[in-house]
Amino acid sequence: MERQMVVMEGATGENQNGVSSSLNECDRVVNELMQVIDTIGSYGGFRKTQRKECLNIVRRLKLLVPLLEEIRELDGQVSSEALNCLAHLKKPLLAAKKLLKDCNYGSKIYLAAESEAVMSRFHAVYDKLYEALDDVPYDELGISDEVKEQVELMRMQLQRAKGRTDTQDMELAMDMMVVFSKEDDRNADSAILERLAKKLELHTIADLKAETLAVKKLVKERGGHKADSISQITDLLGKFKQIAGVEDTLVLDGSVSARKLQRCQTMLVPHEFLCPVTLEIMTDPVIVATGQTYERESIQRWLNSNHKTCPKTGQILDHLSLAPNYALRNLIVQWCEKNNVELPKKDTNTGSDASSAALIEEICSLIQNLSSSQLNIKRDSVMKIRMLSKENPDNRILIANNGGIRPLVQLLFYPDSKIQEHTVTALLNLSLDETNKRHIAREGAIPAIIEILQNGTNEARENSAAALFSLSMLDENRVMVGNLNGIPPLVNLLRYGSIRGKKDAATALFNLSINQSNKSRAIKAGIIPSLLKLLEDKALGMVDEALSILQLLASHPEGRNEIGRLSFIETLVEIIKNGTPKNKECATSVLLELGLNNSYFILAALQYGVYEHLVEITRCGTNRGQRKANSLLQHMSKREHIP
Repeated sequence: MERQMVVMEGATGENQNGVSSSLNECDRVVNELMQVIDTIGSYGGFRKTQRKECLNIVRRLKLLVPLLEEIRELDGQVSSEALNCLAHLKKPLLAAKKLLKDCNYGSKIYLAAESEAVMSRFHAVYDKLYEALDDVPYDELGISDEVKEQVELMRMQLQRAKGRTDTQDMELAMDMMVVFSKEDDRNADSAILERLAKKLELHTIADLKAETLAVKKLVKERGGHKADSISQITDLLGKFKQIAGVEDTLVLDGSVSARKLQRCQTMLVPHEFLCPVTLEIMTDPVIVATGQTYERESIQRWLNSNHKTCPKTGQILDHLSLAPNYALRNLIVQWCEKNNVELPKKDTNTGSDASSAALIEEICSLIQNLSSSQLNIKRDSVMKIRMLSKENPDNRILIANNGGIRPLVQLLFYPDSKIQEHTVTALLNLSLDETNKRHIAREGAIPAIIEILQNGTNEARENSAAALFSLSMLDENRVMVGNLNGIPPLVNLLRYGSIRGKKDAATALFNLSINQSNKSRAIKAGIIPSLLKLLEDKALGMVDEALSILQLLASHPEGRNEIGRLSFIETLVEIIKNGTPKNKECATSVLLELGLNNSYFILAALQYGVYEHLVEITRCGTNRGQRKANSLLQHMSKREHIP
């Protein structure tokens, strides 16, 4: 078929101008598309939760560059069809640019909380790109076979990417669910918060500053929309700052606090007079090992939080000594006097050094008394260490650094129930520090903790489960707990323990079941009937926790077989029908995981009447629930389970 030429639209005398006009238009559009791809390729800070998908789409979009270069180098006339093809490409490329920009600069907490919504945006971009590349007139444009094959390869990759079901980070999802829950008493658990901060890469001063700016932008963009979720994000950011020893100054409603007014004045202050951490004028500047200067209070808080690096440079500090920067202090005082600025007054605490020395002396004395031959002294000392280790992160480091872990581990074997109870709880508190986790395991604590989990007092059993959860943050400890037969007593606590015991056991079992071998151990220990009981007893308030563990176990063949031997599908459908919105979301996720692996589960769910309830969730469920329900309905339709 003859091409419809743009140049044929005018009189003969205008043909040359028409050719020039169309070629210029083609060059302009190609240059715009190349610029978009160049911009996309310049992004280098993709958030961890979307990093893999972002890098995939960047790599695929770069495959378009040879195509665009060949179009730009055309010597002949350009058809309106070719221009239309380029115009159709522009929209998905701009959508990809917007998405990747959000994943590069957006709030890490928001992107993690809304990971499935973000993934649906990726799939929408894949759809648009696939359609835009569907009708490229390769032959008319004279595109080389090599470039044509490259673009077709990209289209095949897009097709596969569209149909791929994202693999959710269950540990991250569970942690987010816990910290966002107002009812769950673990929502301020230091171990969970520290793990989340590392997973989201929000554990340095620079990370937290960037996240604060991203959240402020999010607040401004959203206005009053989804105020609850924004409040959850800002609350979590505040907790991360507290862990890092950074003061939280984020104001949600946009009002100006007194502290913010003080910071507005710092805009006029010379940059070198401002602390890099707080961005406030320094009153007591000190120099760290790297030569950088900070406000004493802020850098001391940073170091007390067990950081061993310079916040500004990221370099490991050779030593932790702080040297007063008298020269800079004098310059700041002179500038303040000259500009009539009152230097902020800091609360003095001249006894802080003496207090620290006294605390260290007390801790050393208590550790020594752990080896006392007198029962009362031994019991009193371990109880005080338990209290000190609970109070703040600094004490946990001091106790470990002064040799407290080994005698505590030895006390786990002491034949006194109260001493065992205080000891396992003290080790639980100490294990909240990442370094201590390895130290405690190396000293041989895990077998003794498992023994107390089996035979200790109720409180000791509960805290033993919590300790195993904390220690199993490390992969090697997960394996060790499984190999040492620690899973059966956790399942027993899940089945027969108090509400608190059940929650501690569920959290530990979820974490341990991330390991494939431990999934099999948990199933053989009878975890699935225990989880089913939690689903049936709504008064316990543990439906979401039980479903989260079941979703992990449903990825294991033994788990699916065990579930198939129970009336589990009927229970799932009942939750999808009558549960809370969050319950429905979790139950739909489990059913989808089961159905993707075995059509028997889909057929069983349809027999129990799940279809109409899934349709209802697609209309008025949670965002994640709607996506899961839609995926499940599409899967049913593809498998011809429904008309």
